[in-house]
Amino acid sequence: MSRFVQLHLLTSYPPANLNRDDTGRPKTALVGEALRLRISSQSLKRAWRTSGIFQEALVGHIGTRTKRMGTEIFAALREHGIAEKAAREWTRAIASQFGKIKSEKKTEHNEDLEIEQLAHFGPEEREAVMALARNCAERGSGPSEEELDLLRKPERAADIAMFGRMLADSPRYNVEAAVQVAHAFTVHKAAVEDDYFSAVDDLNDGREDAGAGHIGERGYGAGVFYLYLCINRELLQENLGGDDVLTGRALEALVHAVTKVAPTGMQNSFASRAYAAFALVEEGDQQPRSLAQAFLKPVRAREDLSLIDAAVAALDRRCANFDQVYGACADGRYRFNVETGEGSLQGLTDFVKGV
Repeated sequence: MSRFVQLHLLTSYPPANLNRDDTGRPKTALVGEALRLRISSQSLKRAWRTSGIFQEALVGHIGTRTKRMGTEIFAALREHGIAEKAAREWTRAIASQFGKIKSEKKTEHNEDLEIEQLAHFGPEEREAVMALARNCAERGSGPSEEELDLLRKPERAADIAMFGRMLADSPRYNVEAAVQVAHAFTVHKAAVEDDYFSAVDDLNDGREDAGAGHIGERGYGAGVFYLYLCINRELLQENLGGDDVLTGRALEALVHAVTKVAPTGMQNSFASRAYAAFALVEEGDQQPRSLAQAFLKPVRAREDLSLIDAAVAALDRRCANFDQVYGACADGRYRFNVETGEGSLQGLTDFVKGV
């Protein structure tokens, strides 16, 4: 089986604000001196990891990313009848294994029991935490030093195996990401436009004030986005404890998510749901490389050529030129193209899994 699998996808999103910056407007980037719309890799990974596709395909193999594990532990201890003072003390001891506790002072809603930074818990770690809380409650005493050794290599968490985790205070339990995800950007010039809108007060009869009950403005944009992913299949299988079956399930879930799932930003306002229109997957042991250079010059549609067709042609040219200059950059390739009806999602999935 080849070590690396690279995916190149083109997805056309209608008007949307899928991923906002600090001002609430769609994220952008300058590529080839032209303004493009952008979707961050963090936004994409979050959407995939929390999607129904991912959750259903990997039941029992998804981690939990949270600061609030301490509040869960505290609630479990209190449910078992442990006095508040003791429950708070034991909770701090357990939760502190995953990060620095937020505050030493008690707060109204137990925020003081949270850790300062998000931690990604594997299923086995979460089970160990809650089992320790139950044991402490049953015997009526706090955890021992030996019992507080709760960190594990999360070999059952497919999302951690794919996207990694870092624990600054316990680096031996870090997990190197097996899946690298680039920021998606439009293959053509793009502009952020403004949607001016108003809302009417249903109970306003207009006799005193005929104006709108609310006036607002939001940014949006539309375009064809190029997305690149690089998967290290060997590392993914290693992260999952060598489990071939789970590795296959994880790869299938990932392929279905990246081709079908959009970020959730302002979906209620724009319903900008889209499937990938084109996908190219490459496998091999060669050094991976993106095809983003194909779009340094923004593509343009013509009467006889859609934006997607123009983007596919640009990808094909860049891919062929890389092969000509560097030699074969992949041992095998597979594609689907919704515009022409070529290929299938099942074929793409089987290729990625190495079936």
